[in-house]
Amino acid sequence: MDVFGIVLSLCLLMFMAYMGFSVILFAPIFALLAASVQGLPVMPSYTELFMFKAAVYIKAFFPVFLLGAIFGKVMEDTLLAKGISKAIMSTLGQKRAMLAIVLSCAILTYGGVSLFVVVFAVYPFGAALFKEADIPKRLLPGTIALGAFTFTMDAFPGTPQIQNIIPTNFYGTTLYAAPISGLVGGTLIFVVGMLYLEWRRKKAAERGEGYGDHILNEPIAAKDVELPKWYIGILPLLAVLVINFILSRVYTWDPEITAPLASMKLPLLVTDVKKVIGIWSLVIALAIGISLAVGLGYKNLPKGGGLQRALNVGAIGSLLAIMNTASEVGYGNVIAALPGFKAIGSFLLGIKVGATPLVSEAVSVTTLAGITGSASGGMSIALDLMAKDWLAWANSIGMSPQLLHRIASMASGGCDTLPHNGAVITLLAVCGLTHRQSYIDIGAMTVIKTTMVYVVILLYTFTGLY
Repeated sequence: MDVFGIVLSLCLLMFMAYMGFSVILFAPIFALLAASVQGLPVMPSYTELFMFKAAVYIKAFFPVFLLGAIFGKVMEDTLLAKGISKAIMSTLGQKRAMLAIVLSCAILTYGGVSLFVVVFAVYPFGAALFKEADIPKRLLPGTIALGAFTFTMDAFPGTPQIQNIIPTNFYGTTLYAAPISGLVGGTLIFVVGMLYLEWRRKKAAERGEGYGDHILNEPIAAKDVELPKWYIGILPLLAVLVINFILSRVYTWDPEITAPLASMKLPLLVTDVKKVIGIWSLVIALAIGISLAVGLGYKNLPKGGGLQRALNVGAIGSLLAIMNTASEVGYGNVIAALPGFKAIGSFLLGIKVGATPLVSEAVSVTTLAGITGSASGGMSIALDLMAKDWLAWANSIGMSPQLLHRIASMASGGCDTLPHNGAVITLLAVCGLTHRQSYIDIGAMTVIKTTMVYVVILLYTFTGLY
């Protein structure tokens, strides 16, 4: 009965998320439902457990959400992101339309632009290119998903996306953890994904299927707008990557930097500097990237408050993103405190394929990401509940925590893209298409991405490389 209450709670949360209701509202409702069924007092569970854990998450990651959202919005409004996309697509042309779109998305996401901004920036050029090449528009969402939601989101080492940042707080790693595993896994995702998309394009061409007649959200080319040169737009992206690398891998942080605060007897949640170097480095890099993007693209901002609007919209947008994820984290911690979760936790920790915690971690993270419809949310719940056990297991067999970081990161971006995922719903809406028309290709990217996590685990099992 205890386990049933947890499963019911999870199913209800997944259903409400799929129906489009906010998890900010329903995550605490269903968490407290599960708590009350198992005899825990409702109000203490809400204020002292749910809200406490949500607040801890916000404390750790809000600066990244805030600056990341602002950076993406500034890159969008200054037209720097569109300038990069347009240049790549113009260079590769119609014959390599799918590759051009994937590379455009990949460069922007790896440079720190948020996934949602990438969708809006790339779609107009992608749709126009597909139309010129007479490729079915229904294949466009899957193409964008491969470039934005997969290998540069969480596989390639150094990516500044939140899915690659969260594990640093649990394992004391950096964004460059397990570089070999990340590069191999990310490259395989890219290659297999491109082979799949090209196969789909050829099959459509054999049937004589072209772009199709579409009326929803068809882009109208603004020929009078002069976009910035690509080499100008790429500078803020490079700045974020280079500065983050230097601060996290080259620069030596003073391990006693928090001592003045500790001497004031302030309640520090993190006393080991190694666990926050990854976040500190990225915060500084994003702040510099924003400043550089504003300086290079200021003339392209709309007159009369364009900069103010970009900063405000980015800041406000970050609040929704962080609150969604924090609510899911609070939910997970209430569930973890329930007596019935002990059986579930024991089962997940009992998965000992290959005698390492990697399969256990991969299954747990991707399952919770799928249930919540959120890569960052599902991973945060899993790591908050079991990261200490996985880390202790890894230490006992001499395995580097870098592997735990990379597998958690990649697994989070697997089954998160089920139909109820917010990014998927946004992508289809922007493209003016439906789940029935285009989800099959997004689903294929989900299968490819999830499969490659286990390929990376096999690579480590047989070679010891990470």
